Amino acid sequence: MDEVEVVVAHSERATLRVGDVFLKVDADQARIDAEVEAMALVPVPTPEVLWRRPPVLAIAAVPGTPLGRLGEPSTASPAAWAAAGAVVRKLHDTPLPPRLGRAGRGRDELAAELDAECERLVTNGVLPADLVTRNREVAEAALRPWTPAFTHGDLQIVHVFVDGDEVSGVIDWSEAGPGDPLYDLATLTLGHEEHLDVVVAGYGTDVDLDVIRAWWSLRSLLAIRWLAEHGFDPTAPGCEVDVLKSRM
Repeated sequence: MDEVEVVVAHSERATLRVGDVFLKVDADQARIDAEVEAMALVPVPTPEVLWRRPPVLAIAAVPGTPLGRLGEPSTASPAAWAAAGAVVRKLHDTPLPPRLGRAGRGRDELAAELDAECERLVTNGVLPADLVTRNREVAEAALRPWTPAFTHGDLQIVHVFVDGDEVSGVIDWSEAGPGDPLYDLATLTLGHEEHLDVVVAGYGTDVDLDVIRAWWSLRSLLAIRWLAEHGFDPTAPGCEVDVLKSRM
């Protein structure tokens, strides 16, 4: 029997790997539904859905390795990073999906969520007030009107697999929906600012780099407390707290 590997596990969901099969267990069936629907719509490489038996989704492993990991140097080639940018552009050119998804939060909702989270971070002593205040100011640039695109919604570099210089698969589509395309680019390059220019070159159109940097601050501010509460370490070198410090 193949060894069972726990890929990620917390109170909301868990992902296990058994050989070449990933088993995703999620108490929220809507997330599984969104993931399957999104993968069926997008013109980019995605895992094959093997079977569904709520609350479990079985998908095949994609070839290759992750583009990188937050907090670690990426060993992927510049061509692979550029290919990732091109795949993101292909996704964003896809007609909008019918399901809203978490990526579809509007500016007012995001601003209210951000203000509340910043207050909690300071009040509970999670982060210094000056660090939070500065990054809240930086994040403001992301809260502008945008034209919605089909976005992945959680395009971390561990969700993009490459085989050589090509993208072999994009995984974890549970938050897909209409959203700000620059949010996807920001999530992909979070903590890997040195690859931003190559990704944008692969994306193939001019983008506002200040907005991408604003999304780095916004995403990190919103994620830090959740990560700490679910067994992750946002203070690890190169991770979310360091991303915030780099904006000082």
